[in-house]
Amino acid sequence: MCGRFTQKSERKVIQEEFFIQEFTDEIVVSYNVAPGQNAGIIINDGANRYCQFKWGLVPSWAKDPKIGYKMINARVETVTEKPSFRKAFDNRRCIIPADGFYEWKKSQQYKFPFYIYRDSKKPLGLAGLWEQWKTDAGPPLFTFTIITTEANDRLKEIHGRMPVILPEEKREAWLTEGVDVRELIDPYSREDIVFHEVSRYVNSPQNNSPECIEPVA
Repeated sequence: MCGRFTQKSERKVIQEEFFIQEFTDEIVVSYNVAPGQNAGIIINDGANRYCQFKWGLVPSWAKDPKIGYKMINARVETVTEKPSFRKAFDNRRCIIPADGFYEWKKSQQYKFPFYIYRDSKKPLGLAGLWEQWKTDAGPPLFTFTIITTEANDRLKEIHGRMPVILPEEKREAWLTEGVDVRELIDPYSREDIVFHEVSRYVNSPQNNSPECIEPVA
């Protein structure tokens, strides 16, 4: 799964890396983005647009928005089949710019967090879906989920799952409505992914500082 990630790149970096044409909201800066929080995502509704949506997808037909806490991830194996995700997969795909993400490695007594990122320090493009949930009582709620797949050989020693990472050459197709993108969502196999163990300080969503990504001694 993918349960935490970082967003710390400057606006200029995100704009150049993902060809952003419009910023609807301010850039999110967080060393510990957690489910239920707002994060920056990229959608295309005629132009690449950076927006802040809430993490945890709420389908348009949902009766209670709390369902979003159960939908922070969509498994690639079933994303085209489950009613919660299949329409969004066809029409509402997004990219989550993440400087890195966290996974926890199990041991007999504890889970040890690791921070995973590109050795170039450039942001990753995580594949996601977004939705709009409306009520008569207030403004619409915009939410997103991150698609996950089996971990590649490099990361499986930490965790069995990882987010779908879109290389630069696949991002435009992913954001284009009507394109068959099923072949784009395979495990990331490039060798530029690195990782290091971090402190369990990151376990609490209330902790949000550069200390979250510092290697343990």
